[in-house]
Amino acid sequence: MKSRAAVLRGIDQPWKIEEITVDPPKANEVLVNWKVAGMCHSDEHFVTGDMVPPQDLLDLMGAKFFPFIGGHEGAGVVVEVGPGVTSLKPGDHVSASFVPSCGRCRYCSTGRQNLCNFGAGTLMGHMITDGTPRHFDRDSTPLTMMAKLGTFSEYACVAEASLIKVDDDLPMDAVALVSCGVATGWGSATKRADTQPGDTVVVVGIGGIGINAVQGARMAGAKRIIAIDPVEFKREKAMEMGATHTFPSMAEAMQSVNEITWGEMADRVIMTPGVLHGDMMEEAMALVGKGGTCVVTAISPMTENDVKMNLFQLAMWNKEVKGTIFGSLNPRADIPALLGMYRAGQLKLDELITKRYTLDEINEGYRAMRDGENIRGVIVND
Repeated sequence: MKSRAAVLRGIDQPWKIEEITVDPPKANEVLVNWKVAGMCHSDEHFVTGDMVPPQDLLDLMGAKFFPFIGGHEGAGVVVEVGPGVTSLKPGDHVSASFVPSCGRCRYCSTGRQNLCNFGAGTLMGHMITDGTPRHFDRDSTPLTMMAKLGTFSEYACVAEASLIKVDDDLPMDAVALVSCGVATGWGSATKRADTQPGDTVVVVGIGGIGINAVQGARMAGAKRIIAIDPVEFKREKAMEMGATHTFPSMAEAMQSVNEITWGEMADRVIMTPGVLHGDMMEEAMALVGKGGTCVVTAISPMTENDVKMNLFQLAMWNKEVKGTIFGSLNPRADIPALLGMYRAGQLKLDELITKRYTLDEINEGYRAMRDGENIRGVIVND
């Protein structure tokens, strides 16, 4: 099958719209017609190289990263299923799942689907089912895919483990958003940070993930939600989603957080900037009060190892630092649950979308994201 797709051919290069070939699904695979794709910052991290493995590691593994089909937030319709697929049939509406869930590994079977062993194969190589490619460019060169989903392609062959059936009447753009950004932000506040009623929560970075950490904190009953971002538009949007205070920077927030909490500082700090660097953690941990938690959700450059923080306070004030992927949620349970909250009017999804783009406008959409004009852009395929 022929398809149009946004392909990345190297670091610091633009997305190129190319005609590709998609092979039919094999065992435990599904051919999906992606209708809507979310434009998450994670795809931008491949353009900048932050999430691209170092070349010496690629050489050691005998692996190639590029050329690469982007996109991991998506909603679509099943076109065809391969042998062994039992949960889906042609015509079903599906959400992508940024992390696959096999349902059988140690992590899935203990309620930690976000850590499924299949996830180890989603950044490099080809299909998680058998390791062989299904997507090729005009020169028959195999293409890898972001999270093995490739939602920046009109059609893609995807493992059943990476798809979740959703109700047919749900808007496709709402479904696309919960497949990564909404779930990751909401879960960072509710599950990983374990926000409790009456808490003071600080969210640093109000993009597609941070704005949903604000929503999660509000829904968990936080008394104060402080949103920090240098872009005024994003601070205003955070107030609409439930923030009680906003500041342009952690430094500018520090004294006010101290004052409004009577010196106790924040119970939870959630780090969701566009790119997280180690030196930012010193201020983040200074915002955390005694017994408090800092959740690291944002992506850092893969080769960056240095972190700056006060280890004396970490121990003596009983603070903790937690990492999270997918907000520590279980996609098979929590994606439908989030959509149920949306249907009930509890979770705002339509309000997150700043602008809709065609596939041909993808580079303009990411420029707008970099310039702080978008909370979330989406690509809509006719």
